[in-house]
Amino acid sequence: MIEIAPFSSTFQADVIDVILPIQQEEFGFPSAIENQPDLLDIPNFYQSGCGGFWVALDGGQVVGTIALRDIGNRNGALRKMFVRATHRGKEHSVAALLLGHLIEASKGTLSNIFLGTTKRYLAAHRFYEKNGFTRIPESALPATFPRVAASTRFYQLRLPE
Repeated sequence: MIEIAPFSSTFQADVIDVILPIQQEEFGFPSAIENQPDLLDIPNFYQSGCGGFWVALDGGQVVGTIALRDIGNRNGALRKMFVRATHRGKEHSVAALLLGHLIEASKGTLSNIFLGTTKRYLAAHRFYEKNGFTRIPESALPATFPRVAASTRFYQLRLPE
């Protein structure tokens, strides 16, 4: 059974162990932990304001991550959504559980959730669209949205007031 839990320092190494191999091996990005200071300071970077960072656990093992950065003006940026290959798909529904948890945690505090992804993440495009996100041009992003050079496709989810 998959459990969604807030990030704590006990999960630090496991979070990095989930994210880096997906970035490097599956998608061929030359990502290094040194280039992702947010992963080295998750509490201050994500767990402040209306933000958060959650992990999906299977038997106590981290199998997925999702983060929300408070970018002001009732807007949030969805970041660091990764699921181990062994836990993808409907059998486990890890991605859906993580996203559902983030959306529920955001209701009443945020009006919009924005995200950026790359053209390579085709399954992610379908997943976000299936879950109510609308594709938007980069010019529609708030000025405070944290841009990443690799992101070329952007989405917005409007939350109920």
